[in-house]
Amino acid sequence: MRRIAPGSPLAKLALGPPGHQRVRVSQALLALAAYALLALVQHAEVLLGLLDMRQSNWLTAFNLAGALGFYLSIRSGLSRRLSKDPSLTLIQGGFALCAITWCYAITGPARGAVLSLLVLVILFGMFTLSRRQARALAVAGLLMLGVVMIWRAATEPLRYEPRVEMIHFLFAVIVTVASTKFSIRLGRLRLRLSTQKQELERALELNRHLATCDALTGLPNRRAIAALLAREEPLGHTGSESTALAILDIDWFTRINDTFGRHTGDQVLRRFADLARIEQRAADVLARWGGEEFLLLMPNTRREHAHAALDRMRVRVAEGGFEGLGDGLAVSFSVGITECVPGEPYATALERADQALDHAKNAGRNRIQWA
Repeated sequence: MRRIAPGSPLAKLALGPPGHQRVRVSQALLALAAYALLALVQHAEVLLGLLDMRQSNWLTAFNLAGALGFYLSIRSGLSRRLSKDPSLTLIQGGFALCAITWCYAITGPARGAVLSLLVLVILFGMFTLSRRQARALAVAGLLMLGVVMIWRAATEPLRYEPRVEMIHFLFAVIVTVASTKFSIRLGRLRLRLSTQKQELERALELNRHLATCDALTGLPNRRAIAALLAREEPLGHTGSESTALAILDIDWFTRINDTFGRHTGDQVLRRFADLARIEQRAADVLARWGGEEFLLLMPNTRREHAHAALDRMRVRVAEGGFEGLGDGLAVSFSVGITECVPGEPYATALERADQALDHAKNAGRNRIQWA
């Protein structure tokens, strides 16, 4: 039989879009297929004279209607509104136990084979049901079967010989208990693997964050901004305006460290980054370039707009309340900035901005110097 491609229109119609919901719908369809096969086996029993046709038809209708109802409920998304478990695993398990019990009650000589279906019910829910739910389902199944066996042995002792029913019940207990234990252990293993996977994902996310984020200021670090510049290379026009690239250097930072201590120096860097972020525009990228130097990428920005933004940043830092970190502490910064020439590598623009920064320092610091 030709397999339906996962991305085909028929697969989308029957299973829905890819994801967890498609897995749930696939399981419901698998259960529906199992009930259909059971119906075929029952019909074969009817043909062999082992099962009454009318009773078989009623059971088949019950099974297929229930399985189809579960499929439609999950496929339509109704199950998500009806239950915390969108797969309706516990409800489907209870329904399956009713079907198995009913099938055992009417099957007659071949009823022993029905007990093997208990394994399917337990395994069907091993990745979804809790230990308590799995045990409750197993106990409910055994009680239902036990009641039916007693009832049939009492009403039709020739067809349901009591000693045979006792053996069947013991067999059902062994199968159910073993399957439940196995299911619970697999569920624990899956939960453990899922937890380990989540922890690994969190660790990888933390590593990615640490690899691209400066731990002190929370800004992108040199590696991150260098990668961004490399992706944008060659630099130049990103829209109707040009790109500006600026290097910001906190004035006399070494003196701040020597006078107030490195702990205060770290606080200065953090506060400077916070203040600069306030005046940073949405499209701009501010990163810590190294030490007391910061890099500001200003795409699609006119020269006068870039200058005005940096002026606002200078005022914000000057009024930043650094005196609270140390008696008499005042912080300013110098800027070397350049307009990127279309088609040039970013290293060339950085060299011009660095040279402009040197000019700003030589001219007295606390100023913006264009290349």
